[in-house]
Amino acid sequence: MALEITDANFEEVVLKSEKPVLVDFWAEWCGPCRMVGPVVEELSKEYDGQAVIGKVNVDHNPNISMKFGIRNIPALLFFKNGEIVDKQIGAVPKSVLADKLSKQLA
Repeated sequence: MALEITDANFEEVVLKSEKPVLVDFWAEWCGPCRMVGPVVEELSKEYDGQAVIGKVNVDHNPNISMKFGIRNIPALLFFKNGEIVDKQIGAVPKSVLADKLSKQLA
């Protein structure tokens, strides 16, 4: 299950993680977000122990969304050592996200 990431725990969960992190910025009213959601959940199971996979509800956590300039959702940011190393805006096939995540594990 993907972690719920909030304004309150973002630094601890994402920026201080020793593992690569995939953060899905989403909202309940966003159709493409609902398509990406199950894919993010699958990745969280497949990469359990290797990477941190989490979701940020942009409506409930405006501070993080503003900090990273999130204007379009779904927005998927890939972090490594507290830095953004890759990103994907919009719905894409699972293989695209898995490929980007695997590159961070290499």
